[in-house]
Amino acid sequence: MATKCEVCGKGTTFGRNIRHKHSGRWQRKAPRTNRLFKANVQTKMLTVGGETKRFHICTRCLRTQSKVS
Repeated sequence: MATKCEVCGKGTTFGRNIRHKHSGRWQRKAPRTNRLFKANVQTKMLTVGGETKRFHICTRCLRTQSKVS
């Protein structure tokens, strides 16, 4: 499934996990590993201008869309 919203452009962002167990002496930094934050993107059929189209849309935009229409 697509990982980018066609309405707002929200997509996958980068972040880090921090393990709070120090490996060795206390002066050393806790190890960090990379991770991804993926947008909750759904495939929905929406009516835009009288036409029904299929969109990849995030749940935040879906919720806003239901309030507007």
